[in-house]
Amino acid sequence: MTQKEIENKISLVENIGGMTVNERLYVCGLDKEFEKALKNDKLKAERILELLKVDKLSIELILKNNGRKHN
Repeated sequence: MTQKEIENKISLVENIGGMTVNERLYVCGLDKEFEKALKNDKLKAERILELLKVDKLSIELILKNNGRKHN
Protein backbone atom coordinates (compact mmCIF):
# COMPACT_ATOMS: atom_id res chain seq x y z
CA MET A 1 0.00 0.00 0.00
CA THR A 2 1.38 3.40 -0.94
CA GLN A 3 1.54 6.39 1.36
CA LYS A 4 -1.15 8.09 -0.73
CA GLU A 5 -3.48 5.11 -0.25
CA ILE A 6 -2.79 5.19 3.49
CA GLU A 7 -3.49 8.93 3.61
CA ASN A 8 -6.76 8.41 1.73
CA LYS A 9 -7.94 5.74 4.18
CA ILE A 10 -7.13 7.97 7.15
CA SER A 11 -8.86 10.98 5.59
CA LEU A 12 -12.15 9.07 5.50
CA VAL A 13 -12.30 8.80 9.31
CA GLU A 14 -13.26 11.73 11.51
CA ASN A 15 -12.36 12.38 15.14
CA ILE A 16 -9.60 9.82 15.53
CA GLY A 17 -7.99 11.89 18.29
CA GLY A 18 -10.03 10.28 21.07
CA MET A 19 -9.32 6.73 19.92
CA THR A 20 -6.62 4.33 21.02
CA VAL A 21 -3.91 3.50 18.50
CA ASN A 22 -5.49 0.08 17.90
CA GLU A 23 -8.86 1.70 17.26
CA ARG A 24 -7.32 4.21 14.85
CA LEU A 25 -5.60 1.42 12.92
CA TYR A 26 -8.78 -0.67 12.82
CA VAL A 27 -11.28 2.00 11.77
CA CYS A 28 -8.92 3.19 9.04
CA GLY A 29 -8.46 -0.37 7.81
CA LEU A 30 -4.73 -0.18 8.44
CA ASP A 31 -4.27 -2.79 11.16
CA LYS A 32 -2.93 -5.51 8.85
CA GLU A 33 -0.85 -3.05 6.85
CA PHE A 34 0.68 -1.70 10.06
CA GLU A 35 1.51 -5.17 11.39
CA LYS A 36 3.18 -6.04 8.08
CA ALA A 37 5.14 -2.78 8.10
CA LEU A 38 6.14 -3.33 11.72
CA LYS A 39 7.84 -6.58 10.70
CA ASN A 40 9.30 -5.50 7.35
CA ASP A 41 9.52 -1.71 7.16
CA LYS A 42 9.85 0.22 10.43
CA LEU A 43 9.92 3.56 8.61
CA LYS A 44 6.56 2.82 7.01
CA ALA A 45 5.15 1.71 10.37
CA GLU A 46 6.38 4.96 11.91
CA ARG A 47 4.85 6.99 9.07
CA ILE A 48 1.48 5.28 9.50
CA LEU A 49 1.49 6.20 13.20
CA GLU A 50 2.48 9.78 12.40
CA LEU A 51 -0.36 10.07 9.89
CA LEU A 52 -2.72 8.71 12.56
CA LYS A 53 -1.58 11.60 14.80
CA VAL A 54 0.05 9.37 17.40
CA ASP A 55 2.43 11.36 19.61
CA LYS A 56 6.19 10.93 19.12
CA LEU A 57 6.86 9.28 22.49
CA SER A 58 4.13 6.70 21.90
CA ILE A 59 5.50 5.99 18.42
CA GLU A 60 8.95 5.38 19.86
CA LEU A 61 7.54 3.01 22.49
CA ILE A 62 5.41 1.12 19.98
CA LEU A 63 8.31 0.64 17.59
CA LYS A 64 10.68 -0.30 20.42
CA ASN A 65 8.21 -2.90 21.75
CA ASN A 66 7.55 -4.16 18.22
CA GLY A 67 3.90 -3.16 18.45
CA ARG A 68 3.04 -5.25 21.51
CA LYS A 69 1.57 -2.28 23.31
CA HIS A 70 -0.24 0.15 21.05
CA ASN A 71 -3.35 1.34 22.86
